Amino acid sequence: MIRVGLIGYGTAGRDVAEAILGGQAGNTRLAAVLVRDTAKYANTLEGGLITDSEEAFFACHPDVVVETAGHEAVIRYAETSLCHGCDFMVVSVGAFCDQALHDRVMDSASRHGRRVLVPSAAIAGLDRIAAAAQGPLDSVTLTTRKPVKAWRGTFAEEVVDLDTVEKPTVIFEGNARESSRVFPESVNVSAALSLAGVGFEATRVRVLVDPTIDKNVHEVSAKGLFGEVRIEVQNTPSPNNPKTGYIVAMSVARALKNLSSPLVIG
Repeated sequence: MIRVGLIGYGTAGRDVAEAILGGQAGNTRLAAVLVRDTAKYANTLEGGLITDSEEAFFACHPDVVVETAGHEAVIRYAETSLCHGCDFMVVSVGAFCDQALHDRVMDSASRHGRRVLVPSAAIAGLDRIAAAAQGPLDSVTLTTRKPVKAWRGTFAEEVVDLDTVEKPTVIFEGNARESSRVFPESVNVSAALSLAGVGFEATRVRVLVDPTIDKNVHEVSAKGLFGEVRIEVQNTPSPNNPKTGYIVAMSVARALKNLSSPLVIG
């Protein structure tokens, strides 16, 4: 039985917890959930502890820690988790646009004999891109389009009037390192794609506000020695948080299931 420690209990965190408790995450058990303030929650759930104490969280001895709480949680807990002998599964992978953080975390994983796990989350084809990167991989491009409601409270409001926009509008063009800094909650997919493929600087990113759609759309294109691939995914946004989609928790649950499954695909 794999003991899972979950950091964050927002939309994605709750969905991951439900997947574990519902048996969709393989041979796993939810050992503890780390939150900022336990006053918002009951302090237990089906044997797992909900706590705001880092000490109490790691005292539950999770085998793998799953982060669903944003970039600050990666900065604060990635190395700590690895030092406690846990694998670290990161959803907010855009935090690794900070090269110094990335290098420290990878060094810690190596020193402690643990792993940093990156589920596909909102993107598709990471396994194909990672295989193609064995080389040479010439180009990787990501185009992300999201409906207006997904951009409320983000940098997009400084670029376009979300109340009056009528057609698809480009709000960013650049590389993946830049996009991860500008949209820390919305373009984590560009960071995951970069780690799988040609790196942050070489991965090109376009981001659009699109009032004509109601799903989050990610289009990946890549060329190299392997040939060429084009992938489009349309993710249904969560009604509780349109910046994320149901598929994120599904992907985490599958990645957890793979840790104990006799059959691993991809």
